[in-house]
Amino acid sequence: MRTRTRLLSLAGAGVLAATAALTVPTTAQAANLLTNPGFETGSLSGWSCTGGLGSVVSSPVHGGSKALAAAVSSSDTAKCTQTVAVQPNTAYTLSGWVRGSYVYLGVTGGTSTWTPSAADYTKLSVSFTTGATQTSAQIYLNGWYGQGTYYADDISLDGPGGSTDTQAPTAPGTPLNTGKTASTVSLTWGAATDNVGVTAYDVYQGATLATTVTGTSATVSGLSANTSYTFTVRARDAAGNVSPASNPVTVITDNGPPPPPGFKQAAPYLYNGWGNPPSPTTVMNATGIKWFTMAFILAQNGCNPTWDSQRPLLGGVDQTVINQIRAAGGDVVPSIGGWSGNKLGPNCSTAEALAGAYQKVIDAYGLKAIDVDIENTDEFENATVQDRVITALKIVKNNNPGLRTILTFGTATSGPTSWGNRLIEQSKALNANIDVFTIMPFDFGGGADMYGNTISAAEGLKTKLKSVFGWDDATAYAHLGISGMNGLSDQQELTSTDTWTKIRDWSNTKHIARLAFWSVNRDRPCPGGGVQETCSGTTQTDWQYTKITAGFTG
Repeated sequence: MRTRTRLLSLAGAGVLAATAALTVPTTAQAANLLTNPGFETGSLSGWSCTGGLGSVVSSPVHGGSKALAAAVSSSDTAKCTQTVAVQPNTAYTLSGWVRGSYVYLGVTGGTSTWTPSAADYTKLSVSFTTGATQTSAQIYLNGWYGQGTYYADDISLDGPGGSTDTQAPTAPGTPLNTGKTASTVSLTWGAATDNVGVTAYDVYQGATLATTVTGTSATVSGLSANTSYTFTVRARDAAGNVSPASNPVTVITDNGPPPPPGFKQAAPYLYNGWGNPPSPTTVMNATGIKWFTMAFILAQNGCNPTWDSQRPLLGGVDQTVINQIRAAGGDVVPSIGGWSGNKLGPNCSTAEALAGAYQKVIDAYGLKAIDVDIENTDEFENATVQDRVITALKIVKNNNPGLRTILTFGTATSGPTSWGNRLIEQSKALNANIDVFTIMPFDFGGGADMYGNTISAAEGLKTKLKSVFGWDDATAYAHLGISGMNGLSDQQELTSTDTWTKIRDWSNTKHIARLAFWSVNRDRPCPGGGVQETCSGTTQTDWQYTKITAGFTG
């Protein structure tokens, strides 16, 4: 994670206002020069955001019905800009309402302001004076690396317009494909002409703005393999006039490498401890799901594994459910641990004793895989217990050829926390050969962008796995899992069925190893809404999240 410090970008401020001291600047008139300042068009019209990370949302908003949401990643601050025409030697006031951590508002090459943390919309404002020959100014908003999605609304640049130019540039020449891979397309095109001058070119992928450049070539990234894309280009001048679109060009991306062999598992959580557990065969017949993650194996009377510290491994309701799932052609992976309860990791005094407890579970059901859900300060944030869990998994994997081992743990929006990083590093150091590292990307805070934050966290995990194990992208993805929370989370974050579908589709595109969610018990509509044990808190049909998850193929 990058250091959470403010990096000042004021080097160009002197250039912007260097000549202002020579003459008295013109007073700005109260007129907002920005296009689409409140994003009420429902689009990013007038704005360009790096990495395609900007979007328009209906909540949370400051005014009107729309606002900007910019999903900062571990490598991109989601900088959104708009260039406007201004008058030389003139005073202007820039203001806007923002929400999030480390949000910046400023003028490129000039002054800026920021807030380290805004739980609700907070107004930022800054004044500046243009230089003696300055005719345009680029306004920007950005967050900071790994700090999560920021929101902005009602952005205003008050002052007199800088141009009476109303003539748009001509359409750029037809784009030509100059190179492609499985995920990128490079384009070049003929320059547009303008009565004053072209300042930028906007490259569109279908109706979506893909990137903005100042020259006549660009590379669009983040594409899917063996997929047809159509691109057009529009030119802009300093007054904000936009040209007609160029003729389109259609490009089919290359085939990607075949997904690496490995463990693939779509396995939502099923819990017999509460929440009116549904019949697993009913869910399987309705959705096509084959695997379930069964929760939770805890400790009873020391280092003895039982369900919820009270139900025996054999002869109880849990064994009955497992038998039903297998009779219907499915299988299970027990989840050992969790956030609360009396866990095996701290209660088993040695790695060998802990491996013995795991072996009892493996033997009871003839398992193909086990998952250790390592959380909280007693296991996850305890170096001794972390190492004990990792070593125990190494032991049982060596003693059970073909057994798959999974570690599930919490995450920040940018990827693993310091304890998650340690878990990964120790897995390598202890040569544990863990098959899947699964993150739980939720409980970031109310109003979070659950798709953007999930993907950002997963990409952060992928980067860490590459760094520690020396893997390429495909191999790292093949050892990565996502375990979400359907509907409303404990912190009122909403993962809708549409959002979960997008996460599932991304997971298939990247060929990750495992997709799960908490839980099938909650995979039902809620007449009263809210966070409940028996329903998702959102509008859906019965078992809709499970059916979406069943479409995960890796």
